[in-house]
Amino acid sequence: MLNLTEQKATLAELELLVAVRCRVLRAANQLPEDTPLPEVESQTRTYYQKAFAENTHTAYLLWDGETLAGTGAVSYFQVMPTVHNPTGWKAYLINLYTAPQYRRQGIATRILTRLVEDAHRRGVTAISLEATAMGRPLYEKFGFVPMEHEMELPE
Repeated sequence: MLNLTEQKATLAELELLVAVRCRVLRAANQLPEDTPLPEVESQTRTYYQKAFAENTHTAYLLWDGETLAGTGAVSYFQVMPTVHNPTGWKAYLINLYTAPQYRRQGIATRILTRLVEDAHRRGVTAISLEATAMGRPLYEKFGFVPMEHEMELPE
């Protein structure tokens, strides 16, 4: 039986957050678990230090005793105001990850719920994410829909 506890991350968990970010990126990009990502690690540390100082990032850790079962985060940023988003503030969900042995047990749904609640508490309703094939069914069940009007200029 799972003994889950939630933790809202702080800068005290910086090294854990950096390690989890690299784990997520390796999994999402189908890289071997030991692939070095030194530039990503360095830039991620810098990102967290700035984002926590500016209160533009919230991360949750879900623990089963001493084992990290799952994680997720939301980055906040502001764009020019629009009719549909008069404040211009947006939330971008990122780093949602469930350890393989904890999948299909509601971990990701619980974290996703916390992240959306965090955005709503801030008055942010423009919430988006980039979905992997594995995550897409969860996000659709939660109510996310594909975006129709955005485009991207590839590298």
